[in-house]
Amino acid sequence: MLITLPISELVPGMFVDNVTKQHENISSIKIKTSGLVRDKSIIKRLVTEGVLELLIDFTKSDVEIPAKYKPKNKAKVASSQEKPAKAAVAITVEQEFAKASVSYEQHNRKIQALYGDLTAGLALNINVLDEIAGEIVASVFRNPNAMTILTRLKDKHSYNWRHMINCAIFAAVFAKYLGYEEPTVQQLAMGALLHDLGQAKVPQGILSKQTKVTNNEFAAIKKHVVQSLGLVKGEKGITPLMLDMIVNHHERLDGSGYPRGLNAEKLSRPARIMAIVDVYDAITADRPHQVGDEPINALRYLLANKQLFDAELVQHFIKCLGVHPVGTIVKLTNERLALVLEGNNLNPIKPKVKLFYNAKYGHHVTPKDIDLSDLSQELKIIASVKPLDYQINLSRLLKEHLLL
Repeated sequence: MLITLPISELVPGMFVDNVTKQHENISSIKIKTSGLVRDKSIIKRLVTEGVLELLIDFTKSDVEIPAKYKPKNKAKVASSQEKPAKAAVAITVEQEFAKASVSYEQHNRKIQALYGDLTAGLALNINVLDEIAGEIVASVFRNPNAMTILTRLKDKHSYNWRHMINCAIFAAVFAKYLGYEEPTVQQLAMGALLHDLGQAKVPQGILSKQTKVTNNEFAAIKKHVVQSLGLVKGEKGITPLMLDMIVNHHERLDGSGYPRGLNAEKLSRPARIMAIVDVYDAITADRPHQVGDEPINALRYLLANKQLFDAELVQHFIKCLGVHPVGTIVKLTNERLALVLEGNNLNPIKPKVKLFYNAKYGHHVTPKDIDLSDLSQELKIIASVKPLDYQINLSRLLKEHLLL
């Protein structure tokens, strides 16, 4: 269980997941890796460094959750004047998709404009990004599938800002799955929005190249990390967690990353999450120099490179998204195509899908919702397919089958 505590309540035996708040007058923020607090000297050092608040993972701690943070199980007897609490209403993916699809396009337009302003040398409007992060997190907490489905829409000409939005969505969905509380999920989403902001300061001709970049061009691209830091420096609301994600999202466990070549011991959990999310979206997106690969291949890449990415987190990421993430089109054993609508954490290869197309005869069929995990269900997924292989317009398909 992940709980945010003030530094005054930190005691030896607690496992620090990351620093969530640090005093603003600390000129040099030291990004710390996660770890067990073994003695009081560590606490004193954190206080000296201006740490105000930390996220504690009690599943890895040697001490129990403080009593005041334990869930209250005692039932209250309501008085005659008290109104019964309203039960949480489950929001279906169709209900959330209508709102999410409008928001997603608005986010794209706002970040495209902001990106253009930064490229032109204008100041950063941090409030725009904070508002977008808040709306993404709110949508994810209502129903995580709607926003995730929208990340499947591709446009190589708008990759730079779509990547920022998609990473924020994936970070929020993954953090919620891992059990982070909503305020921390908000920080992770904001860190993801900010992580590549400095690319607006990189010569845009390099980023839009359709051929392999040269060594000198790659050196220029690497500078986007420092550029991102420069853009957010001094902005109100920027936390150590966000800075950690910006600075370290290109670092790798074996020390082969950049800009500092840090190894596993110095990489926090948020930085590891950001690395996974960043690479996953980069592989699956259409970019000027590449056609996006299928999600299953991106997940295989992450899984195969244990020396680069946190293997435990990659496993969780696969369970979170599913082997065939929502929004993916899959081919079934009955020669039908189906749209993945909802994942299955217990059995990632058996999601809920909406059958819509006869692949054998090449025509649309009456839509039908199918839960592949149903014991009476004999249908299985053969493979994921690219929409264009069957001349399917994914954007139109989503609107036809998900807009109420």
